[in-house]
Amino acid sequence: MAATRAIVSGSNTITTSLLRKAPLRGPNSLSLCFNYSNKSGLVLQKRRLFTCSAIYNPQVQIKEEGQPETLDYRVFFHDGSGKKISPWHDIPLHLGDGLFNFIVEIPKESSAKMEVATDEHFTPIKQDTKKGKLRYYPYNINWNYGLLPQTWEDPSFANTEVEGAFGDNDPIDVVEIGDNRAKIGQVLKVKPLAALAMIDEGELDWKIVAISLDDPRASLVNDVDDVEKHFPGTLTAIRDWFRDYKIPDGKPANKFGLGNKPADKEYALKVITEANESWAKLVKRSVSAGELSLV
Repeated sequence: MAATRAIVSGSNTITTSLLRKAPLRGPNSLSLCFNYSNKSGLVLQKRRLFTCSAIYNPQVQIKEEGQPETLDYRVFFHDGSGKKISPWHDIPLHLGDGLFNFIVEIPKESSAKMEVATDEHFTPIKQDTKKGKLRYYPYNINWNYGLLPQTWEDPSFANTEVEGAFGDNDPIDVVEIGDNRAKIGQVLKVKPLAALAMIDEGELDWKIVAISLDDPRASLVNDVDDVEKHFPGTLTAIRDWFRDYKIPDGKPANKFGLGNKPADKEYALKVITEANESWAKLVKRSVSAGELSLV
């Protein structure tokens, strides 16, 4: 039997308050809950953000099964009643006021390549493998890294704005630039600041640059230009890190679309909204899920 233990915040458990209180909704309910404005306050676009199986109880517990850095290691998410839930499907994306839930897969200053197992029931976090061996980055990642729940990059959709690249069949990735080192499975409230259109072996793999609201400089950064002002060199460092990390393994450098430059917050919100809409089609089975778990 696999060993089971709770991830610790100071001692033995992380219990994360991550949802706004809202009426309990059914497993296939959809809600209109998002629009955004430009700097002059004019509404640019009204797009729907979808939420399925929203959890009324805001307490989510993170539990490990197995030992870290083994093939059996998993980090599962449980609701307040102890029931397993999916961090990808059951934790809501949108928190209102342009804020989003962000699930940490890889803490900053670590190299184990952790990811949500999109093809396993309840999509726990595990360490990625290749040819049966655990995967590691060739060097530490310098930021907290993870995903936006309830998003999906559709592999059947060719993005004409980014060289016609197709989605990578995963949730949207987030690079969180705050000072604190998060924990695997931690859920942070973040605000998006920019987007990088990485093209990995022909697939579009968006990187949303965001900051946790808990960071002392969070109030100072609200768009891409603020990042350069208060975190100088960070956007270039992120792009270069993701461009080059496969080179030590003998693979070519990754490319970036949109002129090799980070897009602004407005564009990042558009990317998030479109990925949320794609996810909604996925969980409604309007498109093929293939081997992806919808549980």
